[in-house]
Amino acid sequence: MSELMIKDLHVNVEGNEILKGLSLTVRQGEIHALMGPNGTGKSTLAYTLMGHPNYEVTGGEVLFKGQNILELAPDERAHLGLFLAFQYPVAIPGVTVANFLRTAINAHRKAADPEDKGISIPEFRKLLKERMDLLQMEHSVAGRYLNDGFSGGEKKRAEILQMVTLQPEIAILDETDSGLDIDALRIVAEGVNAMRGAAFGALVITHYQRILNYIQPDFVHVMLDGRVVESGGPELAHRLEADGYDWLREKHSQVAV
Repeated sequence: MSELMIKDLHVNVEGNEILKGLSLTVRQGEIHALMGPNGTGKSTLAYTLMGHPNYEVTGGEVLFKGQNILELAPDERAHLGLFLAFQYPVAIPGVTVANFLRTAINAHRKAADPEDKGISIPEFRKLLKERMDLLQMEHSVAGRYLNDGFSGGEKKRAEILQMVTLQPEIAILDETDSGLDIDALRIVAEGVNAMRGAAFGALVITHYQRILNYIQPDFVHVMLDGRVVESGGPELAHRLEADGYDWLREKHSQVAV
């Protein structure tokens, strides 16, 4: 069983320390929700885990499959089995959804076996149609340039399409629920739930309880000031929905004193 182990992680962004000793472990077979107010470092964690160059790690380590992945390039982390769904997916004009996904699949296969010849076109077409049907996406989307002219909901579905096609071992979903109406939220959640099982783990980063009504987490964690300060089960998210974060800020300040 693979696990993503984050140990005492410190990260600076433009000279400011954002993550201040964050520790968290996500295993295959588990769904973790990470919540917290704006500015606490949730997205910084997501980008750091996948190797964004603007995020400077000043301490700690991130272990996955026995390796400190902080020493690896983003594509090497992806080939190991990590995946990031972006909060704000970027458009890639000139590259169709289908070509992007086929290239990504073949890169994964080549990394696992240098002699691999890649997925055949008929096999890929069958796979892509199955995955698009799961997310209730029009097949014509496959021929569109990735995220170019997409609505917010289409971009998020395209992110989840990548996930269910690439089948990562651990996925980080950075506020995938932001900007989605209820119908799109439900469909995106169904894509995540279709992956659930012993071979898949996820860290669902969110501000709100509403996505957790569709993706039931096994564990809920709360970030304040660059650290995880509270962990629990699904009931913790319900308390945050009802009472906000003030009680945790007070509790955390008392512990600090």
